[in-house]
Amino acid sequence: MKTVAVLGAGTMGNGIAHVFAQYNYKVNLIDISQSSLDKAIVNISRNLDRMVAKDVIDEEEKKATLDNISTHLDIKEGVKNADLVIEAATENAKIKKAIFKELGIICHEDTILASNTSSISITELANETTRPENVIGMHFMNPVPLMKLVEVIKGKKTSKEVVKIIMNLSKELNKIPVEVNDFPGFVANRILMPMINEAIEALQDGVSGVSEIDTVMKLGMAHPMGPLQLADFIGLDVCLSILNVMYKGFKNPKYMPCPLLVKMVNKGKLGIKSGEGFYDYSVSKKAEIISSQFK
Repeated sequence: MKTVAVLGAGTMGNGIAHVFAQYNYKVNLIDISQSSLDKAIVNISRNLDRMVAKDVIDEEEKKATLDNISTHLDIKEGVKNADLVIEAATENAKIKKAIFKELGIICHEDTILASNTSSISITELANETTRPENVIGMHFMNPVPLMKLVEVIKGKKTSKEVVKIIMNLSKELNKIPVEVNDFPGFVANRILMPMINEAIEALQDGVSGVSEIDTVMKLGMAHPMGPLQLADFIGLDVCLSILNVMYKGFKNPKYMPCPLLVKMVNKGKLGIKSGEGFYDYSVSKKAEIISSQFK
């Protein structure tokens, strides 16, 4: 495997591209927006600068990593020579299914098609193609260059050979792959999202404030980040989408999104990406808690 195509130049997509390029794979980073591609390269370069500053890599390795990445607006051009395509589009089943349907048509028959989805059924995505045995989930964690875990999700028809290839590939990237079966939310989000949702419920009910809830979980449970801050980091819209997928998939009320979460997403308060969530990330306020306006 020499060439990897990454579909989507957002936070996850540029992180995935960064890691593959750093480990000397040729990466075709694809997006429908040139500005998104330009921003992705700036972000990757900035992250590499941090690694240089910490003596993790040197300037020569930084240059080689950036040289390994090419950007593309045309999906056909971007995937035509790819051995592996990783979809990292927005967490929306309709969008992802449309992408996999197109990939099934334009990619070589032996190309492995992977999704970075954090909750959507790999089997359903695979069914949009004529090669379900070559479809698999590669759920990287954010930030991708730092986080070790990769959830490797088997669809119902994913071949054992493809699972083996992706498990070994993940190890080559200095990641720790964990093989899981295809259920809504897989393992990570099936456990994480109900905790985040419950933390939001506690805030909504007035049990305590934002920083207090996060402090309890950090000091009492040894979590490096509180659940409300983590939700801001993930994106409240992403949290809502994942909970909706699990609620629909399991038909269990414990996965029903908290009304406060829905309210914040509807107000455009999505966390770090929008500048406001449970905390304020604007330059002037420097992470001041803004939860009072939702009480």
